[in-house]
Amino acid sequence: MKVVIMGAGVIGVTTAYYLAKQGVKVVVIDRQTGPGLETSYANAGQLSYGMSSPWAAPGIPLKAVKWMFMKRRPLFIMPLLSPTMWKWCLQMLRNCNAESYAINKGRMVRVSSYSRDVMPDLIADTGIEYDGRQMGTLQLFRTAKQMKASKADQAVLAEYGSPYEVLGRDACIEVEPALAEVRGKFVGGLRLTSDRTGDCRMFTIALTDKCIEMGVEFQYGQTIKAIAVENGKISGVDTEIAGRISGDAYVCAMGSYAVNVLNPIGIRLPVYPVKGYSVTLPVTNDAFAPQSTIMDETHKVAITRLGDRIRVAGQAEIVGYSNRLGPHATDTVRHVIGDLFPKGGDLSRAEGWTGLRPMTPDGTPVLGPTRYENLFLNTGHGTLGWTMACGSGRAVADVVMGKPPEISMEGLTAARYAR
Repeated sequence: MKVVIMGAGVIGVTTAYYLAKQGVKVVVIDRQTGPGLETSYANAGQLSYGMSSPWAAPGIPLKAVKWMFMKRRPLFIMPLLSPTMWKWCLQMLRNCNAESYAINKGRMVRVSSYSRDVMPDLIADTGIEYDGRQMGTLQLFRTAKQMKASKADQAVLAEYGSPYEVLGRDACIEVEPALAEVRGKFVGGLRLTSDRTGDCRMFTIALTDKCIEMGVEFQYGQTIKAIAVENGKISGVDTEIAGRISGDAYVCAMGSYAVNVLNPIGIRLPVYPVKGYSVTLPVTNDAFAPQSTIMDETHKVAITRLGDRIRVAGQAEIVGYSNRLGPHATDTVRHVIGDLFPKGGDLSRAEGWTGLRPMTPDGTPVLGPTRYENLFLNTGHGTLGWTMACGSGRAVADVVMGKPPEISMEGLTAARYAR
C-alpha cells in the first residue's frame, strides 16, 4: 500500500510516522524546501493538554469587542470584503454558547488527551530530542477578577480529569522564581500540571529524519495544483514540478491551505487562517528567565522556555492569507516578555515570525474519512496542532489502514459540517 501525504508540517510528519510503522510506503509532498516551515516553524511551543478549549465560548463576543480597543490587543479583525471570512466568523459566533462549548470542548479534549498518552511512546521509540520539558503551564492572572473567572475553567478541567493547582502569588513564584522580580504585577495563577513544552519544528525535523530511516520519501518544492478525481476516487495529486503523484490513499494535512485543494473536488471545510506572531530570543540569565510556560491571561500571550531560548507567542488576527510581518507586528509579544521577565532574555536579538493557524469555527480539528473512500483529512487544529499532532496522526493512520482508532471519531470528521 502506498499513501501520499500532502503537507510536511508536524501534522503530516506524525501521520507519516504512524503509517510507516505499519509497513506502509509513504510519500510526503510539500511546497516548502523542508519540513516544518509554515505553522510548525515558531509556534508557542506549548503542549497544552489542559488548555484544549475552543475559542468559541460563552462571553467571547463581548470580550472580543473589548479586545479590539486595547492598546496591545490580543485580537484584530480586518474588515475584508470576503464572504468566506464573514461566514466563518458567523459560524464561530453560533458556537459561543454553553451547549456548543461543552460539546466542542469534549471533542478537543478527547484528541489532546490521546495525544498526551501516545507521545511518550513515540519519544521512547525514536529517541528524538526537541528541547522538551514537563513542568506544566502557569496561567497568570493580573487581576482578582481573572482569578475568580478561572473557576469555570477549573470545573471543566475537573470534569475531564486534567490535573491543576490554584496558586496564590507566592506559590506562583515557587513555580517560576523569576516572577519574584515583578510580584506586584499579578495576583495568582492556575497551574496545569500535565502540560509540557518543546520546540515543534525541532521535533518535526527530528521525526522527519526517523521517517526517512523508515523508508518514507519526502518531496519538497512541490506546489500542489489540484487533486485529481477519476471514477469517484482520488487518482493522484497534480504538482507543478513532478506532475502527478499517485498512491492508493491520500491524506490532506495542509493546514490553512487545505481548503484550496479540497473545495474544487466538492469538500468544503470551514477552515480559516488566523494569523499569529512570535519572537524567539536567547536566554541571558537563567535565574531571571521562565522555566516552563506562562500564559499571560490579560494579553493572551504565551512565554515558553525552549532550552537556551525563550519563545513568546500570541495575538489573533483575522486578515486572510497574509504572511506579512510588519515593523510593529510583534509589539504586543515583546511588551509581555519585557514586562514579566525583563532580565531573562535579550530582546534586541529577538527573531520575529508570523504564521497562519488553521481554525475551525468550533475549535475541533477535522480528521478521518471524506466522501472519497481513499482520501482522508488531518487539518483544522487551530492553535493546538503541536498539542494534538501525535494523537491525530496516530488516529488518522489507523483510519487509513482500515483499523478502528483507539479513540472515538464521533464529531471529529467532516461529516459534522454536512448539510
